[in-house]
Amino acid sequence: MTGVLLGIYLFRAGLSSFAIGLVIGVGLAGAALATVVVSLAADGFGRRRSLVVLSLLSGIGAIALVIFPSLPVLLLLAFVGMLNGTGTDRSASHALDQAVIPGLGSDSNRTWNLAIYNALLDGGGSLGALVAGLPILLQHRFSYTQPSSYRFMFLAYGLSCLLVAVVYLLLSPTAEVANPTPWAAASKMSAKAKTTVTKLTALFSLDAFGGGFLTDALVSYWFYRRFGVSEGELGLVFFAVHILNAFSHLGAAWLALRIGLVNTMVFTHLPSSLFLMAVPFAFSFKWAVVLFLCREALVEMDVPTRQSYVAAVVSPGERTFASGMTNLARNVFWSVGSTVAGVLMQSLTFSAPLLVGAGAKITYDVVLYGAFRKVKPPEEEGRPLRALRQ
Repeated sequence: MTGVLLGIYLFRAGLSSFAIGLVIGVGLAGAALATVVVSLAADGFGRRRSLVVLSLLSGIGAIALVIFPSLPVLLLLAFVGMLNGTGTDRSASHALDQAVIPGLGSDSNRTWNLAIYNALLDGGGSLGALVAGLPILLQHRFSYTQPSSYRFMFLAYGLSCLLVAVVYLLLSPTAEVANPTPWAAASKMSAKAKTTVTKLTALFSLDAFGGGFLTDALVSYWFYRRFGVSEGELGLVFFAVHILNAFSHLGAAWLALRIGLVNTMVFTHLPSSLFLMAVPFAFSFKWAVVLFLCREALVEMDVPTRQSYVAAVVSPGERTFASGMTNLARNVFWSVGSTVAGVLMQSLTFSAPLLVGAGAKITYDVVLYGAFRKVKPPEEEGRPLRALRQ
């Protein structure tokens, strides 16, 4: 919901394209700092306790949008509240989830468990995108002013953060690490694991830089300005986007059993970027949406496979640190990409973020395949991939 509404809300509140990109970027920077803390301290502090605190802090981002202070204060609250305009989960909580889930099953089930997790995330995201049309309903049926209708939605966002905190309190103790040594996690990693995680972090940084140009908030803003469509129409588009994303996670787990994790990551991600590059050249809203949905049917298939691959190349005690570092890099470069996207939109051409973002992602796919096509996770070593189905 926030991904669809944030850019339009800030524009209608009088912010420039640069300021909109800055708010989104600062929110992601706050998430990046929180991810650093989680990577180093969550195992010792307690994973459940960390998740509760992060959920409560997220509510501050909602408060910022409801009260809408001056830009400097808004930026501060967006940073502390880790305000997320991407339309997908880029939080420190997300990084910690990825450390917990791989330990709840065998290597052969790891990718499926992460796929189900991501499918549920995008299922929730699809509902959020659908309700992004509610401000129009509130204005027409219940006589809300335009600003108050948006504030109502962001108040609901804040209440959902509180609900999430309550649910995290019910998390099983099995999520915790036995005898954690969080501050020493990096020093205790094997040389091979350090090298692999460092390379992956560098590559994920490039991918995330491209992704920062393509947050839901900026893409929604692009559709709004390019074709003049309403929030209700955009809500339906992004509802379909997240439904496709949800099913694609399950498809990725199925495909990974047959062609491997790295092949699934690359051979689905690369064509999705080609579809995206075609979107700015569409001559109508209808064709732009068709191309965008083709992209979204493929683009998220690298998510559970990427998460599973990172968990596979380190030991269970190293997963919080490895997940945190790779997600940190993604958050930092998402933040940079979002800020640069606003600059390019305003000073170069309005469609620049779609083209630059897609180009960065294509480069990432090519380099990733060249560097890691022969580095196999444990469940793929010495066995035909089809055997993994058993």
